[in-house]
Amino acid sequence: MLRIYILIFVIAILGGVGYGAKYYYDTTQNTIATLRDNNAQLEIAAETAQTSIETLQNDMTRLGDLNKSLQQDLQKAEQYGDELRTKLSKLDLVVEALKSSKSLEGKMNGTTAKLWRDFMGDSGSTVERPLPNWLQQSPTGTGDQSSNQSGEGTDTNSSSPQSLIPE
Repeated sequence: MLRIYILIFVIAILGGVGYGAKYYYDTTQNTIATLRDNNAQLEIAAETAQTSIETLQNDMTRLGDLNKSLQQDLQKAEQYGDELRTKLSKLDLVVEALKSSKSLEGKMNGTTAKLWRDFMGDSGSTVERPLPNWLQQSPTGTGDQSSNQSGEGTDTNSSSPQSLIPE
């Protein structure tokens, strides 16, 4: 009888050790599976983060190039503005207007008409609209023939308004 009890006790101990080993194996396999899934998610997140970093770096490079271009354009515009200020400071419009008011009026109306058309084009208007009444004819009915009908002067150029400035 004692042998049966010892045998039962040994079988119980072996069963407990076997169950413990099985439990340890199952929990370890579950942990490994969870870690594998988490690792896959982390790899995807790392790839996404790397792609985002590369995109941001490319965008920063592109924005830097655009900023340099805008800075250069600004410097050119400031130089042109300085040039105009210098020329206008040398120009006496009152004396010019008294000497040849009709010629000056025609030049100004032509330049204004050209600028008006440029503004319309820059604002996205593709429809040719007639010029406003104040550009079509001068209020007194005087002025250059080139400015009365079409609003365009024959010697104007909106990118170089030097027709008003003596050389």
